[in-house]
Amino acid sequence: MAHTANPLLVVRRLGRGEYSTTWQAMQAFTAQRGPDTADELWLLEHPPVFTLGLAGRRSHILRASDVPIIASDRGGQVTYHGPGQIVAYLLLDLRRRGYGVRELVQRMEQAVIDLLADYGIEGRRRDKAPGVYVAEKKIAALGLRIRQGRSYHGLALNVDMDLAPFTWIDPCGYPGLEVTQLRDLGVAEPLPAVAERLAARLARCL
Repeated sequence: MAHTANPLLVVRRLGRGEYSTTWQAMQAFTAQRGPDTADELWLLEHPPVFTLGLAGRRSHILRASDVPIIASDRGGQVTYHGPGQIVAYLLLDLRRRGYGVRELVQRMEQAVIDLLADYGIEGRRRDKAPGVYVAEKKIAALGLRIRQGRSYHGLALNVDMDLAPFTWIDPCGYPGLEVTQLRDLGVAEPLPAVAERLAARLARCL
């Protein structure tokens, strides 16, 4: 489990890990951290899984499949995680950083927008629909949990994955919302390299 430390953020590259195990680890880290605990950024992939946020409704899952469904404590509706997608979990002390969840969301979105710009791709926000979009298709989804001024969960960026399971749900609760990924936008860079770029962009924006 490689990690890189700097005064602001510890970056952990966790490979591929089960959603439930990682979620429990985030909860434990957040519960046990103290006022001097360094903030962390966890980078990983998950095996195929649908996750429902606190506002999630199973009616947004449109068909039965063998993909597990997990009710999570993050914000938002339903989304899909799978191999070829970078998940970046942000375990931050927001009170220490001096901003709240709305600004954190904006900073996360900006990091993805800046990353896309590195590849010559224009990413955009949408009003009342957190995440980042390219030509109306969603490429990055966000979902957070704040507990006593500290965040966990984070964002998922589609890089080079099977997008079919997104058609089995209403992504983020929006019927008919299309998704895209870097590979389909002409980016052939391997996922680990994209993850490093994303980590650097997040570190700058946070």
